[in-house]
Amino acid sequence: MARILALEPPFTPDVEAQLATMMPAGVPPIGLFRTFAKNLPMTIAMSNWGRYELGRDLTLTLRERETVILRTCARCRCEYEWGVHVMVFADRAELTPAEVTSLTYGSPDDPCWTAGREAMLIRMADALHDSCDVDDELWQSAQALLDERQLLDVLLLCGWYHAICFAAAPLASTSSPALPASPTSRLPDGRTTGGSGERLHPRWPRRQPHRGRDRRPHPHRRRPARHRP
Repeated sequence: MARILALEPPFTPDVEAQLATMMPAGVPPIGLFRTFAKNLPMTIAMSNWGRYELGRDLTLTLRERETVILRTCARCRCEYEWGVHVMVFADRAELTPAEVTSLTYGSPDDPCWTAGREAMLIRMADALHDSCDVDDELWQSAQALLDERQLLDVLLLCGWYHAICFAAAPLASTSSPALPASPTSRLPDGRTTGGSGERLHPRWPRRQPHRGRDRRPHPHRRRPARHRP
């Protein structure tokens, strides 16, 4: 059972008009938007802010914006929203597969980040996710690379996509038709998944073991006995 059933067409005129403003012309609304539309006043209010965050008035470049968004979605473990942005924006932002993987599981110290400004954006997204704050040292470093308008945009962009992930992850976490229409749920062979534990997105990297992880057994954990023939 879906946690909240998404609206299905035919939509009422007010819902249809609102959903049309949230998608490119001719593209059907994704499941998350159709779920949000169950509360139309909320959807109208949030879509106005969303247009700013994804619009030309934002002071970050497309690549910088998507770096912040993908890092935030990955840290929130929200595969659905991560997948939407990989499908729609990653190529346009010229993010390489190595950079997308780093944003998902890596660190700003990975060799793919040669621009100090982009590494700083990742550090800020991590700090806001981990502590809901940016310490004085990191803030001073950010001030050397970003102006005040850009700093404000980074803070609000991170906060906005935390809010999106807090809604998208619970709604997409059940095996249900609540969020079926997103491009994130379509696999290369055309099959779709609904959040039943499968990878929703074909480009969602599989986690690699941490290089520095100590693999020695815990001192109080008994190893299973080996059966010899």
